Amino acid sequence: MELATFLIDFILHVDKHLEAFVTSYGLWVYALLFMIIFVETGVVVMPFLPGDSLLFVVGAMCGVGLMSYPLAVGLLFVAAVLGDQCNYSIGRHIGPKVFQWENSRFFNKNAFNQAHEFYERHGGVTIILARFMPFLRTFAPFVAGISHMTRSKFTLFNVAGGALWVGGIVTAGYAFGNVPFVKIHLDKIIWAMILIPGLFVLYGAWQARRQASRKPV
Repeated sequence: MELATFLIDFILHVDKHLEAFVTSYGLWVYALLFMIIFVETGVVVMPFLPGDSLLFVVGAMCGVGLMSYPLAVGLLFVAAVLGDQCNYSIGRHIGPKVFQWENSRFFNKNAFNQAHEFYERHGGVTIILARFMPFLRTFAPFVAGISHMTRSKFTLFNVAGGALWVGGIVTAGYAFGNVPFVKIHLDKIIWAMILIPGLFVLYGAWQARRQASRKPV
């Protein structure tokens, strides 16, 4: 319970926690960020870790000189690409066994089903689109591995998606993260970055199920 409370507080106030870590530990913040992005994208049971909001706050901190922009973008891009490659490999190794898994503390079957339906609808482009969608970005490479997308094709989408995600959101934070309006309303912006993409995922999954139910048996 305490861990869950801390994670929620960390996600919603990532700016304060990250700034405190930079002040206390300096360059070690890059190792922490690398680990968070790698685990969130590379371990299918960790979809709840911060992604978009974390990258935005990193960009804002680069904007005021607390962190190095090129170093942060480079390291987090590598973490994102390696994380997806790891997740793809896990899915490819486990294969269809996952369809028999049930919801548990360590595996969200509903989130997996939504990612699978989204993948069936959009194909390989899902790997790029999913980067900007909480939960889906953790399950999309896993689903691609289960679906036996070729490694070369997956890597192409993975690198493109990682570059757009990390580069785009860190740069947005760098450019706008220290604007007074954004700083005042950062908690609301973080909620929006979590909820709005999630609604798109739910809508896409609903559409996929609706179309599947209309197909003749």
